[in-house]
Amino acid sequence: MDLYNRYSALPKSAEIIAQPKVNSAASTRKFGVIAISTLTVFTLMMVFAVGAKARGAPDSFADLVETLSPAVVNISTTQTVKSPSGGFPKLPEGHPFEDFFKEFGNRDKNGEQRERKATSLGSGFVIDAKDGYVITNNHVIDGAEEIKVIFKDGESVAATLVGTDPKTDIAVLKVDPEEYPLVDVGWGDSDKSRVGDWVLAIGNPYGLGGTVTAGIISARGRDIRSGPYDDYIQTDASINKGNSGGPLFNMDGEVIGINTAIFSQSGGSIGIGFSVPSELAIPVVEQLIEFGKTSRGWLGVVIQPVTEEIAEGLDLKDTDGVLVAGVPEDGPAFKAGIKAGDVILKFNGETVSEPRELSRLVAESKVGSKVTVDLWRSGKTVTKEVTLGELEKAETAMANGSSTPSSTDKVELLGMELALVNDRMREQFNMGPDASGVVVTDVDPNSEAAEKGIRPGDIVAEAQLEPVSSPEQMKDRIAEIQETDKKSVLLLLKRGDNSRFIALKLNKES
Repeated sequence: MDLYNRYSALPKSAEIIAQPKVNSAASTRKFGVIAISTLTVFTLMMVFAVGAKARGAPDSFADLVETLSPAVVNISTTQTVKSPSGGFPKLPEGHPFEDFFKEFGNRDKNGEQRERKATSLGSGFVIDAKDGYVITNNHVIDGAEEIKVIFKDGESVAATLVGTDPKTDIAVLKVDPEEYPLVDVGWGDSDKSRVGDWVLAIGNPYGLGGTVTAGIISARGRDIRSGPYDDYIQTDASINKGNSGGPLFNMDGEVIGINTAIFSQSGGSIGIGFSVPSELAIPVVEQLIEFGKTSRGWLGVVIQPVTEEIAEGLDLKDTDGVLVAGVPEDGPAFKAGIKAGDVILKFNGETVSEPRELSRLVAESKVGSKVTVDLWRSGKTVTKEVTLGELEKAETAMANGSSTPSSTDKVELLGMELALVNDRMREQFNMGPDASGVVVTDVDPNSEAAEKGIRPGDIVAEAQLEPVSSPEQMKDRIAEIQETDKKSVLLLLKRGDNSRFIALKLNKES
């Protein structure tokens, strides 16, 4: 059925009513005609109302494509890779000499792996014709030794890499505008795009050359776990291998997204494609052009979501906010007095409800700027002023423990066997020299601790926001909490360089 003409005819019910009965009175026929006329007018009003609000697809996208396609380019990259020599036969899986040929079939006569030049293809678009800037995905050019930009007419020019940002999978290239008459396209506002809006994807699927597909925006704000700032536009416009880095256009011919990923078990399009929204891409591109790298704000906290159990343990009314699981020493948050166990409710006046939202707000903030952070701490709201650092300079900063052990006894609590962190435990669980607290040596497989992913080698650093340095101290702390009306205890666990809070239910046997 043509969705755009579905209201052009009256409903079948109206057609039936429009046929007056032979024995009906004249007055009945009169009122029947009036009723039908009213229904017709109402139906037409509905058609015009719908037409006024919704912007349908054009009869053809040809004019729009003709205008936009000169700015869309193919990206060809070349890099050196290790490869088989081809001198040995391909054996069936499970053959007794399979491993032998895999090992030696990749080497030349000197025992070295052979090298060959490999090429790959992607898409991109010219965003600045005057200066020659081209946008694509980072994964399209990652590791490339040579990059070429190929235009619609087949002409190609060499490109240099200006900068990349793996976190958003964006790369900026530069070509000499004197070598080719460039045509560019402009950014649109992805925030104004709505689910159901028509979009166009232009790219180079499978190296076939310029290909156009149309579809609608299926969803917004998608988190596909590909990076810390995921906020993808989902579309059903066909996106395949080779489309990566190409533009997603709205019906005004503006770039509202950079086609980046697809969801597919076969490798081909099944109508689930993802594009980096322009609102996220624009500041990244501007920084890459200006500095050759990104410069994001850094708060200096390890964060996690607030669950219902954690909210109960911290006397929060709901799960809104972001829990601070760790604070690297000498970081901005540490210097401002933010602590593990604090719940961040607002960042610089903006309410935050989940970790991803806070990460984006911090990253978009200017390095060195002063911001306010509203916290929930010990049953009340506290505000801290923080001077943001630069993420790129501090991504490896982590908090270090400093408490001193005082006992060697083991205890069993909450389905876990706990022991003192000492040299033997450090060696057994491959801990760093600064590790301290209480180490989990065993976990009951039927316990809640096991269900929540606690495993041997994890370190319990805090119980209900207070440090614990020995099994006995941990036991006493649990006993104190059991005397209150709390249903669960909040534990700060450390595993390697990562920290997180876990709430475990209390019981009489603990």
